[in-house]
Amino acid sequence: MGRVNSFLDKVDERLGDGLEHVLCAHHQRRLRSLGWGDVLEPGGDRFGGRAPVRDGNRVEVLIDGEEVLPAIEKAIRGAKSHVHLANWHASADFRLTREPGSPTLRELLAETADRGVGVRVLLWAGPPVPAFQPSRGLARREQRKFTDGSAVRCVLDSRERTMHCHHEKLVIVDGEVAFVGGVDFTALEGDRHDSPDHPPRPIGWHDLATRLEGPVVADVADHFARRWTEVAGEYLPPPKVPGPAGGTRVQLLRTIPNSTYDFAPKGEFTILDGYLRALRSARRLVYLENQFLWSPEIAEVLLDKLRNPPDDRFRMVLLLPRKPSNGADTTRGQLGRLLDADGGHGRLLATTISAHDGDASSPVYVHAKLGIVDDEWLTVGSANLNEHSLFNDTEVNIATDDAQLARTTRLRLWAEHLGRDVTEVDGDPADVVDHLWRPLAEEQLERENRGEPRTHRLVLLPGVSRRSGRLQGPLRGLLVDG
Repeated sequence: MGRVNSFLDKVDERLGDGLEHVLCAHHQRRLRSLGWGDVLEPGGDRFGGRAPVRDGNRVEVLIDGEEVLPAIEKAIRGAKSHVHLANWHASADFRLTREPGSPTLRELLAETADRGVGVRVLLWAGPPVPAFQPSRGLARREQRKFTDGSAVRCVLDSRERTMHCHHEKLVIVDGEVAFVGGVDFTALEGDRHDSPDHPPRPIGWHDLATRLEGPVVADVADHFARRWTEVAGEYLPPPKVPGPAGGTRVQLLRTIPNSTYDFAPKGEFTILDGYLRALRSARRLVYLENQFLWSPEIAEVLLDKLRNPPDDRFRMVLLLPRKPSNGADTTRGQLGRLLDADGGHGRLLATTISAHDGDASSPVYVHAKLGIVDDEWLTVGSANLNEHSLFNDTEVNIATDDAQLARTTRLRLWAEHLGRDVTEVDGDPADVVDHLWRPLAEEQLERENRGEPRTHRLVLLPGVSRRSGRLQGPLRGLLVDG
């Protein structure tokens, strides 16, 4: 049996490598034909020159729905001229807070519009065939709920590439403040109202967003305006650039598929560019929280870091969902490759989290899209580390080289996941990974394997898949990528 498994593993490895090589070559040809070929070439600084870098910003990282959603509601309530919202899907009956008497999203936006504030909502129209949610019928029903009897304008964008979607999550208020992140305004598929304590619930969602002030807000607003102008047919003038609000440099990164919008006929792939530049530059630490991890371009950089570590104390920590909504086996297959590349040296740690109340645990869906490199580069947004988000969905991230913000964000997240005070995780990252992260995660997996109740939310990711599941990502990419 062992020989059979070894043979199947070798076949899987060869097939997987071959398909990923074909997909990477396809992506390379596509980007070169569009004038984006240098994205895949090593070299350059972390920011690069493809997207403008804005000085003088204030950036606040908001963790979990408990921080994200009330901050957005507060900004909308204070709007004076306009509220612009772009999302994958939004439900009219969704409530941004669960305080007694809190309004639904429809009520909040309608009341805002009744004050003379221009409210525009741009949502994905849903897939052309009802293969998955939100269906086009559901999107149209929610659109009518937002607009019937109100001054809210809600438009559905159906310009998606085959089997892809409009995935960005943006809110712009008065051109002065913007939110960029991963939180959708819907209860579809899970509960967005999670908190760092992750209390048990059917499916809690761990997520992130950023609150922005300063000149970069104009970049977010301009992106929305360009999409809105093409889809809604209403011209929105270029936004005014706000004055300085802080000392942080920020770069707005996007994925815009080519041949989707007239304002970017050759597309934009600066999210891929930003991730590749930052990951290649890593010296001591790569920390990723993501819903998916099966982009072969990203995986190859991570594999190289593990095979040729830039420092003896280099560590790579991944926080992923236990059961992604799709692509689970593909992600596990890439993890198998990464573990092989690590070769038992303990540089790589792949974990997940759950809600835990002492007697039972329930899922926490890791929906965050965060990257931190060396506590010197930080990105937060809507993009997953898969072919969809890096090549074919519309996505928006922000990136910054504010080292203090990157480090503070990491410490807050590590304190949350480890259930410790920030001061307890404020040491050399390699020591914290080796002496806190790994023992906790391994102990909980061992308890789980023995059928014993877990005593902590953190656990090592189980069940690394190595055979046919690994092939799903490349096959899907080849079938639907243009």
